[in-house]
Amino acid sequence: MNGYEGLEPHAKSLLGLDLSDAQLSAFELYQRELLAWNERFNLTAITDPIEIEIKHFLDSLSCLRVIQFHGDERVIDVGTGAGLPGLPLKIVCPAIRLTLVESIRKKVEFCEYIVEKLGLSGVKVIHSRAEALGQDEIHRASYDWALARAVAVAPVLLEYLLPLLKIAGHAVLQKGSTGPQEIQLADQSLAVLGGEVIKMEPVELPKVTETRYLILVRKCAATPEKYPRRPGMPAKRPLE
Repeated sequence: MNGYEGLEPHAKSLLGLDLSDAQLSAFELYQRELLAWNERFNLTAITDPIEIEIKHFLDSLSCLRVIQFHGDERVIDVGTGAGLPGLPLKIVCPAIRLTLVESIRKKVEFCEYIVEKLGLSGVKVIHSRAEALGQDEIHRASYDWALARAVAVAPVLLEYLLPLLKIAGHAVLQKGSTGPQEIQLADQSLAVLGGEVIKMEPVELPKVTETRYLILVRKCAATPEKYPRRPGMPAKRPLE
């Protein structure tokens, strides 16, 4: 396998995680089902099993570099796609109450399927856009953690995530090499939406040349009621 040692040692060296046999079996099943579904539906452009372990599972788990779960916190993963980063985090932190949000029906169906297949409890899968959910009183200002991976540029992501958070809740933006530049453009979004950057953590994944970044944002003030704007508007007119 070209010197690749597998998910277990990399999770240990990068994150200090000791994955159990049950957790490793869950990731193996997740990988198999993702590849099987991907033959029929376009769930991911990554189809090499090793790359799935690194670029999907280990990358998702890297959020634990800036997250500390203490129990049954409410966590929402916006634009989850095939369940990333939410489901890998649920596998290793089973106490969290997880909501997955996705606007593409086939990806929603895969998430529902894999949640059942893995026997995960405390997971909701919602077919919706983030802008609509942020104006829904059931979800607005209701979460301890809001996550997003490869969804939109930082100023747009903040408008998706911050309305969903409680005061003192945190958002984690998973970004590639453009992360530092993107967050520099987000001062207006942060000021308007009630957020502040706490930390920007670089992450080096094995066999990946590009540095990844975890941007940790704390919600320090209530988000004005007009945000998020109607679907499509945050991306069309970012708060820069």
